[in-house]
Amino acid sequence: MKATLNKLIEHQLLTRLEARQVLVDIASGTYNTSQVAAFLTVFMMRSISTEELEGFRDALLELCKAVDLGDYEPIDLCGTGGDGKNTFNISTLASFVTAGAGVPVAKHGNYGVSSKCGSSNVMEFLGIRFTDDSDFLRRCMDQAGICILHAPLFHPAMKQVAPIRRELGVKTFFNMLGPMVNPAFPKYQMVGVFNLELARMYGYLYQNTDKTYSILHALDGYDEISLTGPAKWIGSAGEGILQPEDFGLQALSPADIAGGDQIEDAARIFLEVLQGKATDAQNQVVCANAGLAIATVQGCSPLEGYQRAQESLASGKALQAFRTLQKLSEP
Repeated sequence: MKATLNKLIEHQLLTRLEARQVLVDIASGTYNTSQVAAFLTVFMMRSISTEELEGFRDALLELCKAVDLGDYEPIDLCGTGGDGKNTFNISTLASFVTAGAGVPVAKHGNYGVSSKCGSSNVMEFLGIRFTDDSDFLRRCMDQAGICILHAPLFHPAMKQVAPIRRELGVKTFFNMLGPMVNPAFPKYQMVGVFNLELARMYGYLYQNTDKTYSILHALDGYDEISLTGPAKWIGSAGEGILQPEDFGLQALSPADIAGGDQIEDAARIFLEVLQGKATDAQNQVVCANAGLAIATVQGCSPLEGYQRAQESLASGKALQAFRTLQKLSEP
């Protein structure tokens, strides 16, 4: 690690193979926590290169415990996090709305690091079981149309650095990697990223895969469709700007989609949305993200996807998917 750190301190870039090897070594516990923290810190102070990101991705996918859900052809709705916006759990809610609309979802998630309450925090609080047992995950897909893939169970490297990330408390390149390393290798992907540069990098990496994808960055900084203004969209079918009007909606204010200060607040908002007790703004932002996920899989317009998402939420199908997952998680 000393040679690698010296190279980085001298403002040199790692090759794809070097980046891969460092992460393989981190996963095996080769380095002490100070060395790993120093390594992570470098990438908070300068941009990551495409080759470095590819190498890190290669290592995580090579080391991960894969789960075969290919016959379901699922989509993953996953944001990088790290946008500092403290919204409620929009992409997790959108995952259940998407599942309620009949589109299978393999949701990859983790505990919050730079945010107050990540996807895994709220799922765990609400009684969803985390496991890498493929039979259980397939049962979830069969009965609920969705399964939860808690990242540390599938990625030894993520587990190794989790305490260090928690102590640092800021976004690291692992935020960038999360959506890229779903252990189910889903055919479809909707990814929200925290800046435009990363959206471009994701677009470049994804165009060399066989995935059907949508990459999103709200131009005012959110790692999802926020409806607070325009969002950049890069997909396998092209790219463009998405406006609230594309979903038949008016722009929202940031306060409309803010999350709570505690996990209890996040869980309350989560249940209010699914139970039809949320604000119009909360419903709209969830359905806009679910709508684009549905559009990514079904090839319809964002407006048609939004309408299918609305139906899933209003009919109670999204809530049913969540309750089924809760029941399956009971001991």
